[in-house]
Amino acid sequence: MQIKNLLSLMVAGSIALVSCNTTNLSNTKVSLKSSADSAAYAIGVDLGNNIRKNLPEAPGGKELNPEIILQAFATIMKGDSGLIASAKAGAVTQGYFMKAQSVEGSKNKEAGQKFLAENGKRAGVTTTASGLQYEVLKAGTGPKPTAQNTVKVHYHGTTIDGKVFDSSVDRGEPVTFGVSQVIKGWTEALQLMPVGSKWKIYIPSELAYGEQAAGPKIKPNSVLIFEVELLSIEPTPAAATAPATK
Repeated sequence: MQIKNLLSLMVAGSIALVSCNTTNLSNTKVSLKSSADSAAYAIGVDLGNNIRKNLPEAPGGKELNPEIILQAFATIMKGDSGLIASAKAGAVTQGYFMKAQSVEGSKNKEAGQKFLAENGKRAGVTTTASGLQYEVLKAGTGPKPTAQNTVKVHYHGTTIDGKVFDSSVDRGEPVTFGVSQVIKGWTEALQLMPVGSKWKIYIPSELAYGEQAAGPKIKPNSVLIFEVELLSIEPTPAAATAPATK
């Protein structure tokens, strides 16, 4: 998760944490007497779901004490002065998450390097000069796409610990995109695959998203694993024809 998005989440989530974690409030019966009351409650539901889903997935998120967040929130809502000045709060929060992301990224990088080193020793796994690894699950006999082509594929993506982060297979619908419009590991692998092939590719972090997280499921410096089936090379849209001139 990007730091700026996480900070926005924290601002919104503090409100949700009040309703989710304060015993007195959670036991209070709420009466929705107007559309404004319903809207206010619905906002709380959305915020509560958002914070519960995303904060534990953020680097360092599990170490945050919700009671401290609640105390600070209540203090500021009353108009009292907090232990940290409002002008400095953003910098403190950002500094914490940046450091936590760096620590997590280092651990992920080490784990990824160890995984690839062991994986590359397995029979049937090929490692390219870039560090990309692949194994052929089904050999195709069609042409190989170029960087300029558009392709249709089915894929299933997981992290090295087996967590699924994206899957056209699960959605039941293949995707179409330009070979050069995806992460480097995909661009390289697709140009090696004949149409009709199904490969399992192992993408080092530097050929994926590097030090940046990509949503809550792809952490910094993550090695990504995909099962990719290259279904077809799609027709490239014809360039617009210039109008005739006299």
